[in-house]
Amino acid sequence: MKISYRPVGAPSKQRSAATRGRAGPRTRSPRAWEVTLSPEQLAASKAQRSPLYVQIVSAVVRDIRRGRLVPGQELPGSRTLAERLGVHRNTVLAAYAELQAEGWLQTHRARSTRVCEQLPEQSAPAAQRGRRPSSLGFALPAQPAPLAAAEQGLLLSDGTPDVRLIPRVALARAYRRVLRGRDSELLGYGDLRGHVRLRRALSAMLRATRGLEVSEQDVLVTRGSQMALALLGRSLCAPGDVVAVEALGYRPAWQALGAQGARLVPVPVDEEGLCVEQLARLAQRERLRAVYVTPHHQYPTMVTLSAARRLALLELARRARFAIIEDDYDHEFHYQGRPVLPLASADTAGVVAYVGTLSKILAPGLRLGYLVAPAPLLERCAAERAWLDRQGDLALECAVAELLEDGELQRHVGRMRRIYRARRDALLAALERHLPEVVQARPPPGGMALWARVRNVELDAWLARAAAQGLVLWSGRDFSFEAQPAPYVRFGFARRSAEETARLIARLARLLPAAGRR
Repeated sequence: MKISYRPVGAPSKQRSAATRGRAGPRTRSPRAWEVTLSPEQLAASKAQRSPLYVQIVSAVVRDIRRGRLVPGQELPGSRTLAERLGVHRNTVLAAYAELQAEGWLQTHRARSTRVCEQLPEQSAPAAQRGRRPSSLGFALPAQPAPLAAAEQGLLLSDGTPDVRLIPRVALARAYRRVLRGRDSELLGYGDLRGHVRLRRALSAMLRATRGLEVSEQDVLVTRGSQMALALLGRSLCAPGDVVAVEALGYRPAWQALGAQGARLVPVPVDEEGLCVEQLARLAQRERLRAVYVTPHHQYPTMVTLSAARRLALLELARRARFAIIEDDYDHEFHYQGRPVLPLASADTAGVVAYVGTLSKILAPGLRLGYLVAPAPLLERCAAERAWLDRQGDLALECAVAELLEDGELQRHVGRMRRIYRARRDALLAALERHLPEVVQARPPPGGMALWARVRNVELDAWLARAAAQGLVLWSGRDFSFEAQPAPYVRFGFARRSAEETARLIARLARLLPAAGRR
């Protein structure tokens, strides 16, 4: 909005001094101002997204900064300005009230409204008056590297669920029942650890499916597993602490654990998972604070930590007194035999912090994860959460607890396990059909993605051609701690149907460089 002012009945000498800012004795500002706004300007203003009173505020502030309105100058009355602008008087009153609250205008005894003598922002550079700054006025620390350079296209490496299949109706009904109930405290502040109903339901699930002897007192509900990792990083790590991580692994977890200044050290991974012997040699050289592992389905290779290494890792942590951060991100989806029980189920020394999530069962957008840890660590994480986020959505937590209590979520997991296994097999069949000489993959025992070796093709060139066509794949380099090239690619299969996956793999095959075609 642009407001035009023209003084009425003012001496020419006074107008000249006001417009040119000459020094001299203060003269009385004109009492009457003619304000104009064309019908076209008014229509354009009403079409903007911001309310009209906000536009009036911005226009007046802009004119004060530019010198069109000077300190002590009188503005039209609210009724007059409303008539000239063609808006309701309440709109102008709201604008004037906001301008007075911000210190731009003041109302005198005679009920006149004038520009304040002492303005809040008189020292702004002339080049920046009336516009929002485009540059930053202070320095930022270095930004952590993202997991992949580009995610603008269709990401094929994601191990995310198919949100089209979640029990929306059951969840919506449970949410409505919760909100219609008598527990009005669900919309206020609650326990830092999450609503007790969900913590109780989660502890029952963990006892039944993971062998964890826990109660609701041992569970902290978080906004996704990433928050749990961030809380552990804030609670466990101090600048200079040494934290071991898998050399091929989950970069967001590394960033969360290193945010407090901890020094991350990579440990190799092979077909049996984390190389515990090399971790033991590291523990002899350094005082370890923690190790981050994904033992059930190692991320991204999907291998399972062998039984011998599991026992050795627990004993090493007990003896060297460091924490094991166990990220069990997709425990529910195991397709060959029964899932391996978590390290936390065999922890007798109080060294394991167990991180889980409901994002893979339901949807990432619900932001529901959880942390199980010894009481002192759990209390520290809850205290850190108070500064970071305070709490989650208590009503949503109760609704999901109802789905767990009724068995609806467990039935949904059973359905998804069958569907995702079929989709895994469909992806393997599509790779065998369209890329038999290029991609070599074995069926992963579980999870939502597979790790495939690439041969007979220049991998970077192939992925660049695919990205140019909107198909984004993550290679071994994206998961390497030191960003070293590795001839591997990760394919997600849970998010898309078998038909969708087959079409995408066929597109990838057509994008092979000439050297990779057979």
